[in-house]
Amino acid sequence: MASKTLSRLLSPGRIGTMTLRNRIVVTAMGVNMAEEDGSCGDRLRAYHEAQARGGAGMIIMGASGVSWPVGGVQIRQIAVSEERFIPGIAAVADAVHRHGCKLAIQLHMGGPNSVSDMLAGRPVYVPSIPELLSGYAAALLPEELASSAFGNISAVDFNVMTPADIQRFVADFANAADRARRAGVDGIEIHAGHGYLLSAFLSPKTNQRTDEYGGSLENRARLLLEVIAAIRDRVGGDYPVWVKLDSREIDKPGGITIEDAVQAAILAERAGVDAITVSAYHGASGGKLDAGSHTPNVPAQNLPYAAQIKAAVKVPVIASGKIEPTVGDEAIASGKADFISMGRKILADPCLPQKLSEGRQGDILPCIYCYTCISAIFTQDATRCAVNPETGFEYLARSTAVGDKRIVVIGGGPAGMETARRLDRDGHTVILLEKEKRLGGTLNFAALAYEDNERLLTWLKRQIEVSNVDVRLDTEATPELLHSLGPDRVVVATGAVRSMPSIPGNHLPHVFSGDDLRQLILGGDSDELKSKTGYVTRLASRLGALSGATANLDLVRKATRQWMPLGSDIVIIGGELVGLELAEFLMERGRRVTVVDEAPKFGAGLTILRRVWVLDELTQHGAALHPGATGITIGKGSVRFTDSGGRAVEARADHVIVAKGASGDLGLADQLRGQGFVVDVVGDCTGVGYIEGAMRGAATVAAAISAA
Repeated sequence: MASKTLSRLLSPGRIGTMTLRNRIVVTAMGVNMAEEDGSCGDRLRAYHEAQARGGAGMIIMGASGVSWPVGGVQIRQIAVSEERFIPGIAAVADAVHRHGCKLAIQLHMGGPNSVSDMLAGRPVYVPSIPELLSGYAAALLPEELASSAFGNISAVDFNVMTPADIQRFVADFANAADRARRAGVDGIEIHAGHGYLLSAFLSPKTNQRTDEYGGSLENRARLLLEVIAAIRDRVGGDYPVWVKLDSREIDKPGGITIEDAVQAAILAERAGVDAITVSAYHGASGGKLDAGSHTPNVPAQNLPYAAQIKAAVKVPVIASGKIEPTVGDEAIASGKADFISMGRKILADPCLPQKLSEGRQGDILPCIYCYTCISAIFTQDATRCAVNPETGFEYLARSTAVGDKRIVVIGGGPAGMETARRLDRDGHTVILLEKEKRLGGTLNFAALAYEDNERLLTWLKRQIEVSNVDVRLDTEATPELLHSLGPDRVVVATGAVRSMPSIPGNHLPHVFSGDDLRQLILGGDSDELKSKTGYVTRLASRLGALSGATANLDLVRKATRQWMPLGSDIVIIGGELVGLELAEFLMERGRRVTVVDEAPKFGAGLTILRRVWVLDELTQHGAALHPGATGITIGKGSVRFTDSGGRAVEARADHVIVAKGASGDLGLADQLRGQGFVVDVVGDCTGVGYIEGAMRGAATVAAAISAA
């Protein structure tokens, strides 16, 4: 049954002569899944076919190099620079068309951001000498830098483009468009954003030319307009062609403004484009980088700017950037946009459009906006998804065997729930044992600290609720119980153990472990907690648990803004994912926070762009961050250490939270194997892998059991 509440988003729409079945567009993403020679192979075809099967109106195949390998930005980037690439593109188009979906291709030339040219020692074509991409290298941990292009670039040969160079690339765009049309692609998106060649000419920051291609906006837009004209000349006036523009450049003084973007859109419309895709870019030397611009952490951050461009042009506008379906539907209804492009949401669940049309919003596997997908690109990996292990691996055959085993899953955290869900889907009889009174495990606290995680928690609990899984809460998984259940296999998903590191002063009553804090806020109890908190505090926490209030994470978030049993000055020892997200949570509740750790760089466990976002937010809000510290000692009212510069520091501490010390624990698995059970292990009990490790491990274990 189609959803009436999303009638605009799910209604047909037109771009030029092309009709789309709905207004959901899969945004162009450079996913690094082409073959090594730039051609489209089985992996890319299957990846896009899954999206088409899932009901999108149109897919834009991303970052397709018009001059490849020149101007490339990925080691497995799509190429459309020679005739030999037509068959692979045609195969993708055929696969997409089989499911009633339209396919467009985004024409791309990297310009100043051509890391492939930098690595190969080729000239990097630019309008004028730009700043280097220093902000990205600074964000990477040493092990990430080693596998990143940024760690292997020794020198850059910037080549300020001559008129002959300009005409060469104009011809490359036109030839690429003609190849795409002959391959059966339905439309062309010209990439004139994100700091690439056409964007670099449009930006007054990166275009310092004094000839007819620099200076005024009309001159800076000249290259784009010449590209549009050349493409129109090759593909004709009826073939759908549009352009992607930056609505502004953020953290880049002197860059593109919304006023520039509006005028560029008007010029592009006059030149004959059929639509405008609205995005944003950023400075390359710091700030939030991609997480603050074209792939924002702030919901619908770019939508108001799309609305301003929409008000200035008559052609359709495609808006993007963390726009939820209901928000997108309202944006279309109110005239702020005509189409909504989605990237991360479709990676999480390619069937999102179909589920929306069937009124099955609750079954959509949610994106948690963790940036696993785009962060993978920075280490030259293919795009993948933390919550959907199949993304990028659609080309691998999956067993369709009907399950007939009796399986006990121990542990109701994300790894256990997802394993149980998959095994139930495959037809097995599944019993899920959880020693606590609620499902979720540490994901409950992770969802409290980072709200988007609750989307996954809610989805997993719903999937278990509607399944045939026999859930037994408040149940200890003893060997005796397991023998009575008689399983064919046992899956241990009990999570990590968290021991207190041997830090001097860790025994003091104002020192909490991460588990202590989790139990305190979510209504748990332990002997350790009793020794560190007063009776009234424990009573309030327990009453909240008994009343069910602490199960409502939104209520807990609101309540903790008014009261928490923590002082004003907090020192967090631990600069990995848990420590930083906890620091963010506490600062939002008015605490003064210091984070200290021996690690030379903070943010392990966070994906690159999520790390950039969190560190920038903490710095902006006054957190004191001390990586590379030594001699950390906890005192009665402070934490003392030597910072990375050799200075002695004493940080005031009403409370200290030790957010480190987690490790895998196979003790139960080994015990059960000793009892004769066939045991599989999944999740953090095998070593801390966070949400991606839990979901990917669950898929692997469930598939292996079903195939056995």
